[in-house]
Amino acid sequence: MKKHSLIAVAVAVFAAGCSFEPKYERPAAPVAATFPSSGVYAPKPAPAPETLPKGLPAEPATQPLSGRSANGQAAADIGWRDFFADPRLQRIIEIALANNRDLRVSMLNVAQARAQYQITRAELFPTLNATGEDSVQRTPKDLSFFNRTVSRTYQVGLSSSWELDFWGRIRSLKDQALQQYFATAEARKAAEISLVSQVADQYVTMLADDDLLQVTEDTLKTARASYELTKLQFENGTGSELDLRQAESVVEQANANLQAQARARAQAENALVLLLGQPLPDDLPPGRKLDDQALLADIPAGLPSDLLTRRPDIMEAEASLRAANANIGAARAAFFPKITLTGSFGTASPTLGGLFKPGSAAWTFAPQISLPIFEGGQNVANLDLAHIQKNIQVANYEKAIQSAFRDVADGLAARSTYDQQIDALERNTFAEQRTLDLSTLRYRNGVDSYLQVLTAQTNLYSAQQSLINARMARLTTLVNLYVALGGGWLQHAGETPRAPDDGTDYRTMSGLQGGASSVKAAAAPG
Repeated sequence: MKKHSLIAVAVAVFAAGCSFEPKYERPAAPVAATFPSSGVYAPKPAPAPETLPKGLPAEPATQPLSGRSANGQAAADIGWRDFFADPRLQRIIEIALANNRDLRVSMLNVAQARAQYQITRAELFPTLNATGEDSVQRTPKDLSFFNRTVSRTYQVGLSSSWELDFWGRIRSLKDQALQQYFATAEARKAAEISLVSQVADQYVTMLADDDLLQVTEDTLKTARASYELTKLQFENGTGSELDLRQAESVVEQANANLQAQARARAQAENALVLLLGQPLPDDLPPGRKLDDQALLADIPAGLPSDLLTRRPDIMEAEASLRAANANIGAARAAFFPKITLTGSFGTASPTLGGLFKPGSAAWTFAPQISLPIFEGGQNVANLDLAHIQKNIQVANYEKAIQSAFRDVADGLAARSTYDQQIDALERNTFAEQRTLDLSTLRYRNGVDSYLQVLTAQTNLYSAQQSLINARMARLTTLVNLYVALGGGWLQHAGETPRAPDDGTDYRTMSGLQGGASSVKAAAAPG
């Protein structure tokens, strides 16, 4: 009885098969356990207001750069509609998610990977086919019986074939295809989050171009007024031609800058339209100005280990690593015999009418085993290749973690320094404006030359540009930090996160019309 039990267990284990896949172990994160928090990364206190001497105009009070708080919520739990306060930007992001062609392709790539996984998984099961055959054969008269040189056979039945996956080759290929599907789904999630970031960055760039264009127009207006004054003085004989030509130079330079800014503004809008996948609608809600975006600027960084489950690019890299690990099992199994069972059952008759008569049953059973003996080193090379590919994916996974760590560290450094930089630039702009006012007054009273006014105008214009660019860079940094910490996948805080392969149709949600539903049908998990 004991002997029979051992045989039964051995048969069951053999029938269940085995696997040569190496046990997967997640590589250690090649980064520090915490993000840097001292020095330039430490939050900076607000600068104390300076006391001005009596009789001088006070500087305008600096407004807070962000009036909203994340209240300790992690970036991955904050919806992009909660992070962005500008209703115009929210609408633009919604349109981009519905129409962006790169995102549409990434959704279809998920559907393609899912279909490939289903194809590979199907090889685990036997195939069953209905067959019908009508064969005619002629033999020489000398070899025929009863002078019947032509014979005919009719056959109808079922045929089946099944590879017994004793060594786990097919299962390893199935696991590889499954992990590749997961990697593609995470890539699609990363593409959607990246699209939210790109749209926001381009929108902020467009707002900055609007401000730069306005500053350039104001500078041109001031330069024209100065030019008219110097021209009048020159015509009256109280001014020099040098002052006139210097004033004219400022006007023409401002004209050139105006054209450059107008071009930059148009190109920024074109870039945004490309991300949207359609022209900007005319019914967009009113938007906020550049310095009134009020993004969430105090999102906690958490720990680097949190990024392993919040960053889709890291999860994509790990899924690719798991796929390479599974491929090693398939390469190892190729060294062992392949066993295939084929057979058929049906009826056969020399006449069509006799196919289903008693005694016409016919069947075949042909098990086959093939053992690789010599293949020119192909299996050995395939195994070496599988190990090399896994090592490549290990390096890619570690690089993804390191890149994510740098993204967050850069964002933290920028977040803690931009506020003070902008405060300083605002005070500098105020000082340059006062310098221009005083220089203009002294020039009109004949105290200074026009060179002082020219220098003041140039310095003020440069200071205004620097301030606008710093405000734009700060907002872009906050957006990128939000995404670097894993934000941008949810629409609203508190909602249940979607699966990475979820083919959400934003076109339907936003009331738009078009063919995005076909993308949803193709990409949605089944």
